[in-house]
Amino acid sequence: MSVFTTLMQAATNLGIGQMGAGIGAGLAAIGAGLGIGNIGRDAMSAIARQPEVSGDIRTNMILAAALIEGVALFAIVVCLLIAIA
Repeated sequence: MSVFTTLMQAATNLGIGQMGAGIGAGLAAIGAGLGIGNIGRDAMSAIARQPEVSGDIRTNMILAAALIEGVALFAIVVCLLIAIA
């Protein structure tokens, strides 16, 4: 119950929008980390099964990781803009 009380105190001091922006930025970072981890795990599994296509798999893995990073960066910037406003 103390975590809930602490969150409510933070909400009254900072404002609900700013607290939500901070939580949103954290969730975006966690989601990007999980997504890139899944891509790496699946790519290593695919390379282990078919080593002859490792170059193509690696290229697709890097492209997908870059797209996830871009979306996560966009989400964090939006959250920070909300927190400033």
